[in-house]
Amino acid sequence: MPAHNNGYAEAFDVIDRLDALTCIHAVLHEVERIGARYGFDSCIFTGLSKDLPFDQSVLARTWPAEFIAHYTRENFIRHDPVAQATRESTVPFEWDEHFRRNGSDQRAAEVMRCAADYGIRCGFTIPIHGPGAYDACISMTGSKIDLPAYSRPALHLMGLYAFDRVQALSAPEPRRKAPLTAREREVLTWVAQGKSAWEIGEILSIAKRTVDEHVQTSFQKLGAVNRTQAVALAVRDRLIHV
Repeated sequence: MPAHNNGYAEAFDVIDRLDALTCIHAVLHEVERIGARYGFDSCIFTGLSKDLPFDQSVLARTWPAEFIAHYTRENFIRHDPVAQATRESTVPFEWDEHFRRNGSDQRAAEVMRCAADYGIRCGFTIPIHGPGAYDACISMTGSKIDLPAYSRPALHLMGLYAFDRVQALSAPEPRRKAPLTAREREVLTWVAQGKSAWEIGEILSIAKRTVDEHVQTSFQKLGAVNRTQAVALAVRDRLIHV
């Protein structure tokens, strides 16, 4: 994924490939193929429920089975600082084995030390939030990574779409497309091109406030929490073409 003035555009070829995949293993392989460019060598797609054993929340993973079993047995989900940060964030973030949310939480330190023992020393985590206070994430992980800032928007969009694809393959069900208006689709198409609300207003000859209103309404209809997720969902449902 080379540098681009948009940051979204590099992900669209990947999205096309993900759309054609028919098994979860193939989605994992595609994500790892992209992640390998930056030093990632494993990944996990998982919910973050504190009420279920962790291994029952995992949708797909290439993390070591032994670590998943240890993580579940020790109930690390209640102390994992990466999981805590994911619940509190709508944007992706990087972390390493020294990552902490509460400096005095010894159990959090234990989680990170244990992960490092299995080669999971750093990562890039993409939060996923859905209806009913559903929290989940995709984490791309490794022992040493080099992730340029320009690659993060593309990885964010790709990750959101990949997670949605894994969910669809795990429990396929008919989807009802959000009833976006023609203007909302038009605005989201420009959002996907990396345009700001002011720039979109100038292009469409409408006020910036009106653009913001269309974006927020689109968020609500799509169940998105940010611009990147809205674009991913709109592309998924073929509501916009970029």
